[in-house]
Amino acid sequence: MNREEVILVDINDNPTGVADKMSAHLEGKLHRAFSIFIFNTEGKMLLQRRALSKYHSGGLWTNACCSHPLPEENTLAAASRRLKEELGFETAIEKIFDFVYKAEFENGLTEYEFDHVFAGEFDGAINFNKEEVMEMSVESISSIKESMSAAPENYTAWFQIAFPKVEAWWNEQIKNKVA
Repeated sequence: MNREEVILVDINDNPTGVADKMSAHLEGKLHRAFSIFIFNTEGKMLLQRRALSKYHSGGLWTNACCSHPLPEENTLAAASRRLKEELGFETAIEKIFDFVYKAEFENGLTEYEFDHVFAGEFDGAINFNKEEVMEMSVESISSIKESMSAAPENYTAWFQIAFPKVEAWWNEQIKNKVA
């Protein structure tokens, strides 16, 4: 499997082919991706600040981990693999929803993704990959909302789209734990 290829999909996430990762982003082709949101047992969300060397959105804050499954790779398996590679830990994650978005960047690249969103809990040590991540932070939902409202340009496009749905999902989890 080529780690520089992405799975091209239609609007319903049916595979339509494979493309080189960079050409998919240069040509704005719809491809499969995933985003992982991690909470600790206090209900705070783990955020990463993307490394400046990333091909787009470097230096911006986003969810714990995001990437693309390899051709022929199951999306959940890919998400679990990247969590370990990028942040140095394993934890159970579950798919909570998916969405499609398109974002164009100043460097000529376009993210056009069918994004599978996963969530899980983790309280242990994080040993992040410095080639992928500049820094990590654990923040309350309310502080993220305030910060994103004050300075949305500090957050990735996909994080801003997914965050409200993830927040609603997390609030439902809390209700179910109390009930």
